[in-house]
Amino acid sequence: MKNLTKAFAVIALTTASFATFAATEVNSAPVGQQSAGMVSASTNNSDLGTLQDKLAAKAAQEGASSYRIISAGGENHMYGTAEIYK
Repeated sequence: MKNLTKAFAVIALTTASFATFAATEVNSAPVGQQSAGMVSASTNNSDLGTLQDKLAAKAAQEGASSYRIISAGGENHMYGTAEIYK
């Protein structure tokens, strides 16, 4: 039972800390933030939402506070690029 409680605590803390560092999608360059580069992602047999999730994860991994998707396309193979801001 103790192991189950510890496992639950670890999962809860991991989820909470990930949400804290998540980048926010924006429609235009945020005031007071500088462009910090670009990230790109691609997916196979997925929809636009999956691509958006991958771009958000990459932006967060780079330490961005926000990101703006500047291109997305494809049919079976989706690809996209986002500008990240810090």
